[in-house]
Amino acid sequence: MFSVWCVVFSTDAKQKHQIRYTKSPMNKKVGVKFKPTGKVYDFSCGAFVLKPGDHVIVETEQGLGMGTVTVGPQEYKDKSSGRPLKKVYRMANQKDFKQHEKNLADENEAHSYCLKCIKELGLKMNLFSVEKSFDGNKYTFFFTSEGRVDFRQLVKMLVKQLGVRIEMRQVGIRNQAKICGGVGRCGRELCCSAFLEKFEPVSIRMAKEQGLSLNPAKISGQCGRLMCCLTYEFDTYKKLKKDMPKIGKAVITPSGKGKVIRHSAICNRITVRLEGGMETETAVDQLKKE
Repeated sequence: MFSVWCVVFSTDAKQKHQIRYTKSPMNKKVGVKFKPTGKVYDFSCGAFVLKPGDHVIVETEQGLGMGTVTVGPQEYKDKSSGRPLKKVYRMANQKDFKQHEKNLADENEAHSYCLKCIKELGLKMNLFSVEKSFDGNKYTFFFTSEGRVDFRQLVKMLVKQLGVRIEMRQVGIRNQAKICGGVGRCGRELCCSAFLEKFEPVSIRMAKEQGLSLNPAKISGQCGRLMCCLTYEFDTYKKLKKDMPKIGKAVITPSGKGKVIRHSAICNRITVRLEGGMETETAVDQLKKE
């Protein structure tokens, strides 16, 4: 943490020379992304003057890493009991950019070689991404598989070829979509790769509560699982439907008696099948009390 101490001298002849110290904390953080579709991580920027778009070298759990500032400096409270933020080490220079480009080329080569080894060993795994640490001391291979995979021989082959530490990381199908990115059926970038920091539980009940089609093909995302966006408005629909008559309940409308068959929660209206078989739509506040 950096601090600025201001020294103020009194020039009044009637007063003795006094020195007043004022401490002004400079606890500022910036949001940094390591990938265009990755998560935003907070780093303490200290005395660095940064703006969105700047490339920086930061301290990470795995060592130094290169990222892009996406969120400008913001003040934050230094919680001594909490985990301190990692720091921005320095601004990226031309040498760092060349190293980054070399890492990308090495990742492509490592990916191709690993696929070749997987085929030779007959392993049932789907390799979809390779990451090389900024300092070049470690490769991380991301893959999916229906079951456990014995990749010990594969690791030996990779170490012999690459000469650095190897980490094999098996992830779920949703994490694969998050890492690879893509476009959803709405035409926008996948939520998981754009801004979601963690996956919330999603159930078919959420689609049912919002009156959506229960056809799996229509409510599933690129990963084949239920779309994450089903959680966004679920609580709102629950709140709106709280004071609405339930499906199947007998009600009295201005057109007569009937049973509720559908809800339109956003408009606060219901569809009622009358005793004669006709269907009518009415506002909830227009229902008559028995």
